Amino acid sequence: MQIKDIIKKVKQIEIRTKKKSEATLMGQYHSAFKGQGMTFSEVRPYQFGDEIRRIDWNKTARFREPFVKVMEEERELTLMLLVDISASMDYGTKTQLKREFVAEIAASLGFSAAGNNDKVGLILFADKVYKVIPPQKGRKHILAIISNILTADYVPSESKIDGALQYMMNIFKKKSLVFMFSDFEDEYDLKILRVAARKHQLLGMRIYDDKDSEIPDIGYSLFQDSETGRQIWANTSSARWRYEFAEKQKQKVRAVTDDFENSSANFMNINTGEDYSKFLYQYFRKR
Repeated sequence: MQIKDIIKKVKQIEIRTKKKSEATLMGQYHSAFKGQGMTFSEVRPYQFGDEIRRIDWNKTARFREPFVKVMEEERELTLMLLVDISASMDYGTKTQLKREFVAEIAASLGFSAAGNNDKVGLILFADKVYKVIPPQKGRKHILAIISNILTADYVPSESKIDGALQYMMNIFKKKSLVFMFSDFEDEYDLKILRVAARKHQLLGMRIYDDKDSEIPDIGYSLFQDSETGRQIWANTSSARWRYEFAEKQKQKVRAVTDDFENSSANFMNINTGEDYSKFLYQYFRKR
């Protein structure tokens, strides 16, 4: 993709997603994430009506009159986008590749966060972390994130979801809103998933194409795994083979969904080309 094509694509995504964000998502985002806890501000003398649990007993004992801690809502949030750039994400049979669909969703989230004066960061990963864009604010920063998702070199290797989560936890200590984009085709360490879900507010977003689980009848065919390079011959004319393949994919999705839910994280499946804003809208409303 040439530079002029990249700029054109980024502009198109910005126009589409800003309208969608302003129309449906930004208000829900603001309502859901207007504050994520309380932080200490100052100590002042006790006033009638103050809560007893706010009394600063050390200062009260020192000055022999009651003082209370004043708390304020934590306003600034950090939104982290973790994007799988393994080769299976550079694929699509509809109007968009998975990577293009991810870039559009990430743009909607990014502009919603920018409208809320929140920071947004990006981690691109596959078998390892390939690029990190530290959290910042502003439109230009969001456009840079979109461009990086679109232009990344998608890697022919298995994705290490747990490795990306561990890296994020090592680098970013503050609790963040974490949106992880992947097709979740590869295995991961459940313990790390559970730790990440405790430390951060985690949403797994499985981006899939219909053909990920539905193989058409095209006779004997050679299939190659885009990530591992493994090849197999299969008789796609066999209805039983096609059924068993589809069932294995469904079982895998159910297992990932259960893992996220049992880890107190959120998870959603979004087909390329679907109206993703309704999924995000519902997620924000639940918050």
